[in-house]
Amino acid sequence: MIKLRLAVLLVAATAGLGLAVPATATAEVAPFPALALPFKAGQQVYSAGIHSDDGSTGVKNAIDFSPADRTVRAPLAGTVHLQHCAGGDWVTIDHDGGWRTGYYHMEGIEVTDGEHVEAGAELGSTGNALPCGGSSTGAHVHFTLWTLPGAPAAANWDGKSFAEVSTVVAAASGEPVDGKSIGGWRFTAGAEQYTGTATHLADNAVTQLPGRFRAKL
Repeated sequence: MIKLRLAVLLVAATAGLGLAVPATATAEVAPFPALALPFKAGQQVYSAGIHSDDGSTGVKNAIDFSPADRTVRAPLAGTVHLQHCAGGDWVTIDHDGGWRTGYYHMEGIEVTDGEHVEAGAELGSTGNALPCGGSSTGAHVHFTLWTLPGAPAAANWDGKSFAEVSTVVAAASGEPVDGKSIGGWRFTAGAEQYTGTATHLADNAVTQLPGRFRAKL
């Protein structure tokens, strides 16, 4: 379903965040894109489950992944934006149609700001990096979904703390993981934080989250 968001509401919701949205425009976001999983298929992966960006309140737009090879990959072609903080960088990718994916906690980032990447490109390694704050237990990638109607490149989150991105920005632009099909798996959020299921669409095999599964296509 195509989502329409009035820009005037976005302006109110994102005041002071640097998200430039014309007050007279009606912004449109394309249907959810055909994302792959953010790592190579065919390997064992652990997921700590679906949760809000801060793991406490708000829209559940995040899911943690720990693939066996520790390599994080682009799930779809797009343009990389490095979000800078005093403690280092984290990665977002802007995809066609007003969609953005985020990758927090990565170490050994292998992409550069403004770089175009294809699906499957190596972004970095799972880790426990906290460039803008937050917390992490066990190497993983904190994978997030966002919608950015209008001009996504204008959504510069440089210098914004993890607390701000995971609450104020997430309230305006976070997109629920619940019900999304990614890389041949449908993810369903549970009632509690860090829970849910991953259903393999080819055979309807269900993995309870948190849990391990083989990321077959």
